[in-house]
Amino acid sequence: MKNKLNILFIGAIMLLGILLSGCGANIESNMSEQMTDFSFITQDKEPLELDDLKGDWWVTYFSYTDCRTVCPRTTANMVNVQKELKESGLTPQIISFNVDPDNDTPEKIRAYAEENDVDLASWDFLTGYDFKTIQSLSEQSFKAVLENGAADQMAHSYMFYLINPKGEVVKKYDGMSQNELKVLVEDLKTVL
Repeated sequence: MKNKLNILFIGAIMLLGILLSGCGANIESNMSEQMTDFSFITQDKEPLELDDLKGDWWVTYFSYTDCRTVCPRTTANMVNVQKELKESGLTPQIISFNVDPDNDTPEKIRAYAEENDVDLASWDFLTGYDFKTIQSLSEQSFKAVLENGAADQMAHSYMFYLINPKGEVVKKYDGMSQNELKVLVEDLKTVL
């Protein structure tokens, strides 16, 4: 009888452990790429490097101020993500990697952020590099193509990326899809 009780008790503990592990800060990932080390400048001409972001979860995407294709929508979508998270008391760092560093000065980027209602308290737009540097970062860290396109437009990723505290890109989301944006918000609520 005592052995049966012990077996039942151990079984109950194991079941509880399995159930509780499903409630942890685990999210389903679809990437596993180490971020390339970087040291760039923000819209405020302040240095920001990968080491400054390590230890925290953060979100990133690619944009530039003269984009007439995806950036108006992805930036607006990221603003909505930022607002929704802020309403829940969460303020993850958001990073926008600029893909037109030859034309987008910190002043121009700051004006773009203000025009798009970005809360710069937890969002930085990065520049201060050449096109080859950001192209390499896009391809190596995010496995995303970045090319000079037609009519002064850049062919770049419209995905949003989630980076873990170790500096690893763990998940990408379609920055144009409302359903994927909901998943991003829920994932951030889970890990933060």
